[in-house]
Amino acid sequence: MFSDEIKTLRRLGFRHVLLQILNFASVLTSGLMIWKGLGLITNTESPIVVVLRSAHRRIRVSRTTLSGSMEPAFYRGDLLFLVNPANKRYETGDITVYRIPGQDIPIVHRVLETHDVVKVVNGVRETTPLPENQLLLTKGDNNYLDDVELYKGLDWLEHKHIIGKVRGFLPYVGYVTIALNDFPQLKYALLGGLGLLALVQRE
Repeated sequence: MFSDEIKTLRRLGFRHVLLQILNFASVLTSGLMIWKGLGLITNTESPIVVVLRSAHRRIRVSRTTLSGSMEPAFYRGDLLFLVNPANKRYETGDITVYRIPGQDIPIVHRVLETHDVVKVVNGVRETTPLPENQLLLTKGDNNYLDDVELYKGLDWLEHKHIIGKVRGFLPYVGYVTIALNDFPQLKYALLGGLGLLALVQRE
């Protein structure tokens, strides 16, 4: 299958192959730096996420599931752009992406209610309207019930559970990511093909 490319590699020599490997590594490193830079600008670990409906079928919420839980706002394969402003509070109606500890797949749902942590100081109940003291209750637009059953023993989401707020999206663009996740062989074949092309490229 790659016999011509292998012959080309032998003809080019070790120094050329090493140079192409370094170039390929440089491209990968640049992509990682761009991703981390976006994360710093948007203050979130994942500035871009893909709606993975198939992964949500494992989690059931009473009569409905997380599969299609945000339709018609978002569908499987939609690419979501997130921000997580450090000093701004979330408000009812915001669409958030959150992750509960011990749960690998983040969930995209809308804020249904917000409350503040109540502290008792000298016998007086006080609330401080800071982002880190905010408690959230979420719900999928297409679900009958709120998300309390998904919180794994928590009554509310805390600010630390929120990955970000949706600020924009591109429909169906994320199907490439879904295909790579559903078919790992395709991912390895693509990476191997790109690496081989980088090696045999003359310029």
